[in-house]
Amino acid sequence: MVSRMRSRLLPVVLAVLCTAAGCAKRETPADEGIRTHTLLVGNQNEPATLDPNLLNAATDMNIAIALFEGLTVLDEKTSQPRPGMAESWDLSPDGLTYTFHLRANSRWSNGDPVTADDFAYSFQRILTPALGSVYSYMLYPIKHAEDFNTGKVTQFSEVGVAVVNPTTIRLTLERPTPYLLSLAAHSTWMPVHRATIEKYGRMQDRDTQWTRPGNLVSNGAFQLAEWRPNARLVVSKNPGYWDAAHNQLERVVFFPTEKTETEELNFRAGQVHITYGLPASKIPVYQKDAPDRLRMDPLLFLSYVNFNTTKAPFTNPKVRRALSLAIDRAAISSSVFNRARQPASAVTPPGCGGYVAPTGQGVDYAAARALLAEAGFPGGRGLPPLAMQVLNDDKTPKEAETIQAMWDRELGVHITIEPYEQKTWLQNQQTLSHTLGLMAWTADFADPITFLGIFVTGNGNNWTGYSNAAYDRLIDEADHTAEPAARYALLQKAETLLLADAPIAPVVYGSRTYLIHPAVKHWEPSPLGIHRYQLVELKR
Repeated sequence: MVSRMRSRLLPVVLAVLCTAAGCAKRETPADEGIRTHTLLVGNQNEPATLDPNLLNAATDMNIAIALFEGLTVLDEKTSQPRPGMAESWDLSPDGLTYTFHLRANSRWSNGDPVTADDFAYSFQRILTPALGSVYSYMLYPIKHAEDFNTGKVTQFSEVGVAVVNPTTIRLTLERPTPYLLSLAAHSTWMPVHRATIEKYGRMQDRDTQWTRPGNLVSNGAFQLAEWRPNARLVVSKNPGYWDAAHNQLERVVFFPTEKTETEELNFRAGQVHITYGLPASKIPVYQKDAPDRLRMDPLLFLSYVNFNTTKAPFTNPKVRRALSLAIDRAAISSSVFNRARQPASAVTPPGCGGYVAPTGQGVDYAAARALLAEAGFPGGRGLPPLAMQVLNDDKTPKEAETIQAMWDRELGVHITIEPYEQKTWLQNQQTLSHTLGLMAWTADFADPITFLGIFVTGNGNNWTGYSNAAYDRLIDEADHTAEPAARYALLQKAETLLLADAPIAPVVYGSRTYLIHPAVKHWEPSPLGIHRYQLVELKR
């Protein structure tokens, strides 16, 4: 199998050193990485930021999780919270007070101890309105956190964050929050080093030099060693990390490779150990000839059409529903993703705790045409030109092109497709500088609120402009309901309303399909797409 695979499937690009006595194979970067304990990882996109209080892309989070660590971490396989910077915690009987006890041996990469003051400062920073973090709502379960973030409270001392002593921090909540320990593992809860932040600017300043190599001070298992934009980013082992003795890797190198075709070639040439993705056309090839190198992991992920509900014609929900009904999701799953991703009839994918999403909408071209006519655009006549903004990878434009053909054929609706690099694509959606977008969301933790919560009015990640007071009330009521079945029932009502209003059109649920070198050990399937690199080992 191995020799046949090399000849038919994996023709490695070799540099040959020939002498009179014969030829010797040059060591590939992947082979060298195994020898030097350096993991080589494809990461699709150039990071927009390494500031954990500001990042909002999954590929940026992949790097942040190497550099920083919150009070808790998430287990890759189960998505359940585990001790991180906090070695233990206590919860009051009423569920409103968490007391976290930090590890006494935790150090920043410059040798400073990691303290409760570091976490309090970081929480104040992300909640400071002038910073403008789109993810600040992740701390809203803390008492008065939302009020401080929205300017209703101006003194951070009124927020439910109390430093008891250097290794103890107490959080008082607005309401019992059953997923609080999972939230505490998110990048928004990761601490930043105050002296470093203020050396290069003020607490509320964005995009300063503190995240550059030689400046960044981190508390995670790794520290920033090199960052060559659009080429590579290298992190090296942090000797001050509390569990550094068990970290088997010396370095991790991230490559921002946008095209999976390029990544697949790099993998075959021994340039990387793990790719970010794989062209759908290659899936059956690897299934047949190299199944030990193919991974198809479940992922709590949704791809969706993002309507800007503040711009005509998408101020009209009938237009939005019509376009949603005219998407054949099964055809997209088959033709674009080779069935690696499944049709999405609702917003929340399977696997979010014990939650079951409502049935949602399937494809119904006749109903779509009728709705479009009711909205005043029979056969698509009278609609203004529509442009769909997409990520310039190798899958998203194909997904958009398939939807484009369906809408053109079935509704007479014509759109153009505008590809962007990730940073601009996200900025345009965030600022509502779009009419249509094709977006994706990966869960921050395994609960339906991570999908449904973003469509609340004013949420930092609500890039649709959608606002519905009834929807907001249902989400708020669910937030104040501790009993799981009753909470899920409220969330189902909210999701049913969201599907009817259609600020987005779900397309497919996710999986992560990629290539992995057999020498990579302990790289577990992760429904949240996160990996703690200090648990990984390279071994022949």
